[in-house]
Order: sequence, then C-alpha cells, then structure tokens
Amino acid sequence: MKTFQKFTVLVSMLCLLSAIPAMAQINNMLTFQAPFAFYAGNAKLPAGSYTVTQPDDNADLLMIESADGVHSVFVEYVADGSDTGSARTEVTFNKYANAEFLGRISVQGQNSMQVLASKVEQNAAKTAAAEKHSLSARSQSNDAATR
Repeated sequence: MKTFQKFTVLVSMLCLLSAIPAMAQINNMLTFQAPFAFYAGNAKLPAGSYTVTQPDDNADLLMIESADGVHSVFVEYVADGSDTGSARTEVTFNKYANAEFLGRISVQGQNSMQVLASKVEQNAAKTAAAEKHSLSARSQSNDAATR
C-alpha cells in the first residue's frame, strides 16, 4: 500500500509540474535591427536584421538568426523573476569597451529573459564596467511570419 501512495504522489507531482506554464517564453517571433556587430553567446554576429525564436517551449534556449539565415546561434537564458511584465519589447546589450553582448530580451507584458553571459563576456566584464543600452524590437506571430 505504501508503494501505491508513493506512486500516486509522484504522478500527481509530475502532472502538476507539467501544467505550470513557463515564466518567460517567446510565443511569437521577435525581430530587431542591430546597427553594430555583437556577441550572442560565444558567437560574434555581424550588424543586420535578426529574429529571436524559442524552438522548444520546455527548454531555456533561444535561437538568434540573421534575416538571411546565414548566421544563427542558440543562447541559454534565465527568466526574470519579476511580478510585473516588461513595459516594452526590446533587446538590451551590454557594452564593454568596443564589444557588444546580447544581455536581455524583453517582450511587452511578459517577464524578461536574461541571456547567460558567455566566457567571452565574463572576461570582458573583468576589464570594464558594462554600459547597458536597448534597441526596440517587434513581436509578431509565427503564423503571420510564415504567410
């Protein structure tokens, strides 16, 4: 009988955890224009138009891809634990000397996603303080993007 109770509790917990929505997700495609080269994770991307998508709703991964599809990278993120959603849809960069690093992605009305710092950014942070600045971004439905 004790085994059955343990099993029931375990199954109940799994059902409960699978029903809890993720705190931060990009349900739509987010687009932005970067007028400068920047690092996303360990990859250096050239200036240009980019899209941000979340290929797997259950993973804390985002895909950053150039509009022409030539450049793409996956980055890990952690959700901002704030009780209030973001006021604007934007991407925030951390600038150390002459190097720009993707730092945060915010979608209006949702929690922000803090991009985990790469080794390159961690090393840059040892030599200079970050200057944060943001660029406006647009959120659009994946359905509309494929039409």
